[in-house]
Amino acid sequence: MRKKAFNLYSTHLKKHFGGRVHKISIDAGFGCPNRRGGRDAHGCIFCDPGGSGSVGIERSESIATQVERAKELMRRKYRAKWFIAYFQPFSNTFAPVHHLRDCYDQALAVEDVVGLAIGTRPDCVPEAVMDLLGEYHRKTDFWLELGLQSIHDRTLDFLQRGHDYACFLDAYQRAKQRDLRICAHVILGLPGESRDDILATATELARLKVDGIKLHLLHILKGTPLGDLYHQGDIKMLEMAEYVELVVDFIERLPPETLIHRLTGDGPRDILLAPLWSMNKWEVLNAIDDELERRGSKQGDKYQE
Repeated sequence: MRKKAFNLYSTHLKKHFGGRVHKISIDAGFGCPNRRGGRDAHGCIFCDPGGSGSVGIERSESIATQVERAKELMRRKYRAKWFIAYFQPFSNTFAPVHHLRDCYDQALAVEDVVGLAIGTRPDCVPEAVMDLLGEYHRKTDFWLELGLQSIHDRTLDFLQRGHDYACFLDAYQRAKQRDLRICAHVILGLPGESRDDILATATELARLKVDGIKLHLLHILKGTPLGDLYHQGDIKMLEMAEYVELVVDFIERLPPETLIHRLTGDGPRDILLAPLWSMNKWEVLNAIDDELERRGSKQGDKYQE
């Protein structure tokens, strides 16, 4: 395997723990403030009815059972030794503190779970919740994953995110006061955004020296308002070559120490409308490596402090 030209999160985990560590996605039944507090209403126009990213999770099972079943699979498939419990779909800080504590503790109590990752929104982390997350940061390997998608308010308005960039900055700064590690989620190829707009997001996250980044390509999914716009011909999708170039542009502008958690995604195949090339995930990842090699560049080459 060739050496990566970027700072890969999975490599960091392997070095830190001395063996393979895999994330286990958990659905703990949380709702979302952008769905009128529940799970059934529409929120962001790209989010599917399952809460985006919940493929393969048996949400009817207990947290411990979800973790144990995923452990068995990942040990067989990847020879994983340890696990990060990842509370993924919907907003996983959207509950009273005592309930959050109970859910997180259930996951950490499972043998060989060595950390937590909590996915949520920047408008769903009040002070009491931040204090709780600070507790977990002090006792386990902890990440707070915040959905940003873009720094541009006009884009966030179009996506019906329900918050602006100032809200993300506020959450980020309050998290940093507690020394939390932040992984920011960004979508490339959003309608109305130019290459300069996307790279402005990269430059701003570089300025913040964000600890981690997840890059997603825009997926069009059935059952979403964005899917309706796509059917009407109102959404132009990136070609794979365009996406690969944007990812490399983005990587080059990040600080060398920022951990890359994700560079693409393949979406739920049963509801994916476009882009269909995204289903060839390894082809996309190999193309990113090839483009970095072709340019002779690496993460941080265009980073400016």
